Amino acid sequence: MPLICLVRHGQASAAAEDYDVLSELGRVQAAAAGRELARRQLRDPHLVSGTLDRQRDTARLLADAGGFKGPLHQDARWNEYDHLALLARYAPSSQEGVRNLEGRSVQDLLDHALLAWMRDPHAPGGETWSAFAAGALAALADLTAALGRGRDAVVVTSGGLLAALCGTLLSLPYEGVVALNRVTVNASVTTLVAGGSGTSLLTFNEHAHFAGERRHQLTYR
Repeated sequence: MPLICLVRHGQASAAAEDYDVLSELGRVQAAAAGRELARRQLRDPHLVSGTLDRQRDTARLLADAGGFKGPLHQDARWNEYDHLALLARYAPSSQEGVRNLEGRSVQDLLDHALLAWMRDPHAPGGETWSAFAAGALAALADLTAALGRGRDAVVVTSGGLLAALCGTLLSLPYEGVVALNRVTVNASVTTLVAGGSGTSLLTFNEHAHFAGERRHQLTYR
C-alpha cells in the first residue's frame, strides 16, 4: 500500500518583508526532514509541493538531503490559506474585541480568525473553508490514484492543509482542526496510508528528527 508523507514546510521569514521565504533555520529543518525520510527507505518517492516559495524550496532542500532524484511536481491545491487575509477579515476590530483579546498572542488571533472562517458559509472576498478543504482532499485523491501500489509519495505543504486533511480523516469538529493547526511543527512529517478501503491517518506531526541535540531546531511558526 502506498505511503504518503506530508511534510510541513520549514520555518518561513515572519519578521522579513517577504514572509514566503525560508529562514536560515527553515533551510536546516528542510534538510533534516529529507534525511529522516531517506532513513525510511521510501519506494521511488513521488515528490510534490504546493506552488508557494517556502513549500517549493523546502521540497528541493529535502530532496537534495534525502537523495531523491525524481522531478518536483507542483500543485496549487497544496497551497496554504492566506493567514494575513484571515486576520484582516476575522480578527476582532471592535473595542470590545480588543479588550477581550488583550495580551493574547498572534497565534491566538489566528486561531480565532480560523475558527470564524470555518463557520462562515460565504467568506466574502475569498474562498470558504469548505472549498479549501475540498481542494486538499481532491489533491490527495488525485495523488493517490496516480501512485499505484508500488510507489510512495512525499508532499510538501503547510499546516492548514495538514489540519484540514487530518481533521476530515478523523471526522473532527472545527475546534479540533484548529487545535491540530496550532501544534504542527515546521518540517514535521504526517503519514497517510492508501489502501483498498480508502486513505487512513497513520501518524501526525512526527518530529523526532528535532529531538535531543537538535531540539533547538524545533519551531512551530
